[in-house]
Amino acid sequence: MKKQTDVLIAGSGCAGLYCALNLSDDTKITIITKATIEESDSFLAQGGMCMLKNDEDYDSYFEDTMRAGHYENDKTSVDIMIRSSQDVVKDLVSIGVDFEREADGSFCFTREGAHSDKRILYHKDITGKEITSKLLAQAKQKKNIEIIEHAMLLDILEKDGRCIGGVIRENGQLKVVESKVLVLATGGVGGLYRHSTNFRQLTGDALAIALKHNISTKDINYIQIHPTTLWLENDRKRSFLISESVRGEGAKLYDKNGNRFVDELLPRDLLTNEIKKQMEKDQTEFVWEDLRPIPIEELQAHFPNIVKRCMEEGYDVTKECIPVVPAQHYYMGGIRVDHESKTSMDCLYAVGETACNGVHGKNRLASNSLLESLVFAKRAAKQINELAIDNWKLQDAGEVSLEEYRDEKALELKYKQMVRDAMREADMKD
Repeated sequence: MKKQTDVLIAGSGCAGLYCALNLSDDTKITIITKATIEESDSFLAQGGMCMLKNDEDYDSYFEDTMRAGHYENDKTSVDIMIRSSQDVVKDLVSIGVDFEREADGSFCFTREGAHSDKRILYHKDITGKEITSKLLAQAKQKKNIEIIEHAMLLDILEKDGRCIGGVIRENGQLKVVESKVLVLATGGVGGLYRHSTNFRQLTGDALAIALKHNISTKDINYIQIHPTTLWLENDRKRSFLISESVRGEGAKLYDKNGNRFVDELLPRDLLTNEIKKQMEKDQTEFVWEDLRPIPIEELQAHFPNIVKRCMEEGYDVTKECIPVVPAQHYYMGGIRVDHESKTSMDCLYAVGETACNGVHGKNRLASNSLLESLVFAKRAAKQINELAIDNWKLQDAGEVSLEEYRDEKALELKYKQMVRDAMREADMKD
């Protein structure tokens, strides 16, 4: 069975949606998502989204991002992200995204680990949900955008070094989709790990497909561990993130004896290392996080979902500490892209967590993920509008053998192993 579209976007997180919304209205767009439309990590982002407050903040914001990334960042990408931040925020506000405001109507900013100043916009502790749900609402209103749930990209179709579409499984049925452009926005790799804050279906599918077709990758083994997720005896659950913002607002970390052992505002990788060392020293599976230094009114206003979830698990954060443990959280590496999010293959773009433009270096600065995804998704759309749609025509994929895709479980295991092997190989080279 064949289907045709101008642009096929695999992934329905903020990057995929924002890319679609920035494409021209006369472009036929098909968005596929592996699970339901709201099961993307974009909906899970708690802390917020960075924004350049003013010109005076540029140097420190740039340095904070570089320092967190161990100076392995692509400087041009960092500059583009920072300088584009106000434009993205303007777009988001125009569609109704409700960032926290001061009494005078100006933006209210918070601070997280490794930031030298408060520059993070937020909406309570569900900033990702606020942004992505508003983008989704806009996409649903567009007549040129079709969204298909429970549809997974299994492979790309290649002809003369160019991507001409993809093979998908939609509600169990295999289909060939011919497209002028394909955008990979499939998210991270958390499903490969025992402990992760990610949805379990995010298993690096696009990364495996890129490896299969010799599409360039970058920093494929750069994984970020979030230092503080709620420890639960049932570790089969998706790890619940205790936002870095709570530490930015004053929460403390204690060892098993109730003593502070670390600067809570260290970059994530350094803090994770310190927590792991303390757990080994104490012979415990977690350390304690104390949210009580934050006024109760602020806890309830700024972090209502954290308070609620902890209460559901039996912890009253206004009266007691909670157990926290590091867990896989974010993927800095991915499919190598340029500053317009184009991959090494013509007509193939990658945006969001599955892409790597070098912004984050070896370690992502807190609250740069939503911003980076949106900035470079818009740049991809701009180039597709200017170049791809007018110059590229739909190509006939011809007869496509679907035999290798029929065994769903076997293909899933094969792709997971491809990604793990590539990460292991990269680790051995480092």
